[in-house]
Amino acid sequence: MHIGIVGLGLIGGSLAKAVKAKTAHTVLAFDKNEGVLSKALSDEAVDAVLDENTLSSCQIVLVALYPQAAVDYIRTHQDHFAKGGIVVDCCGVKEVVCTPCAEAAAQAGFTFIGGHPMAGIEKAGFDHSFPTLFEGASMVLTPEEGTDQKAVRTVSDLCGELGFGRIQISTPKEHDRMIALTSQLAHVLSSAYVKSPAALSHAGFSAGSFKDMTRVAWLNENMWTELFFDNKAALLDEIDGLIDRLQAYSDALRRNDKAWMHSLLKEGRERKEIVG
Repeated sequence: MHIGIVGLGLIGGSLAKAVKAKTAHTVLAFDKNEGVLSKALSDEAVDAVLDENTLSSCQIVLVALYPQAAVDYIRTHQDHFAKGGIVVDCCGVKEVVCTPCAEAAAQAGFTFIGGHPMAGIEKAGFDHSFPTLFEGASMVLTPEEGTDQKAVRTVSDLCGELGFGRIQISTPKEHDRMIALTSQLAHVLSSAYVKSPAALSHAGFSAGSFKDMTRVAWLNENMWTELFFDNKAALLDEIDGLIDRLQAYSDALRRNDKAWMHSLLKEGRERKEIVG
């Protein structure tokens, strides 16, 4: 099978390397940075260049770009995808991507399936990509109602070949609501936490907790700004909810109410036992 990959950053580069390392499929890829594309070819992470002439030879095309860029690419190239082929985006938000891309698919005769590989590291770019990034990770797929289930199985099977440990089927709306908590809020919290003036003097006073809390503050602000605003309503709900919950801890301290603090901490421990 010919697999097309658009965008050779951390996710796209790792997808290309995983396909090459773990399958017998052929990889065709495009990146607007000619240097990155040349390196991918010389590293044999990619077999050939993906362009308007070769798009139609790909049974599956994985689009690993920022959300608006992914939408723009799919719309611009909708008539070049294989009729009956499958296009999957890899964006961290789904509603703003899936709606226009599903419309393009219906017009042009290919199948679009929203996707979000739940994997990553703090570093970005092809140079930091590696073929085992997705080992054991979850792949969220958000097929539109009525999507050909054979196409969903084809994508799911490919994800299994690439090392994903779980396929989570969702809707774009549910995905965006959940990701506001499990990913986006964590990045907001980490970014705010590390700005404490005391953080500049943490050496010798910090251990695993500080490292865990600050890890994802090392982010790509261009991408995350776009993701946050693409999911603004859901993320605001989570931020406001966190502020309310934090206020309770602050109030317990100000009132010198040890029983209340004990209760708050007990509730948190018990919730962690439930969520795992």
